[in-house]
Amino acid sequence: MIAYRAMLDVPRELLTRVAGLLRAERRRLGTRRGSRALTCWYQALMVLVWYRKREEMTVLAAGFGVSRATAYRYRDEVISVLHAQSPDLHDALVEVAEQGWSHVVVDGKLFRTDRCAETTTSTKGNTINSWGLIHKSEW
Repeated sequence: MIAYRAMLDVPRELLTRVAGLLRAERRRLGTRRGSRALTCWYQALMVLVWYRKREEMTVLAAGFGVSRATAYRYRDEVISVLHAQSPDLHDALVEVAEQGWSHVVVDGKLFRTDRCAETTTSTKGNTINSWGLIHKSEW
């Protein structure tokens, strides 16, 4: 196998932030210094490469000098640490409402809708479609 250097197009501040979160998590867990195959910096770098390039985990692990199983564990650890930092849906919606956003795109299905099920009348007397929500009790 041939190793090569490459550029990763993410800000250095992002790598620093993820490494800092990992460092805090290792402290919280009582992980002894030097007991891991990768430092927090290189673990964060490996996972950011995985996120950005979706590199095959076996190849990525070899490039960082760890086993595939270790690479998967390290990836899952970073995902957990990042997840702990994210707001829940309610908090995120409150924050964007306070910032005055007019629209928010939510990735995922929160409720079923049937646009054609309900109509309303415009101020000019025309019939228009509206978003008719089907309540959870009706699913």
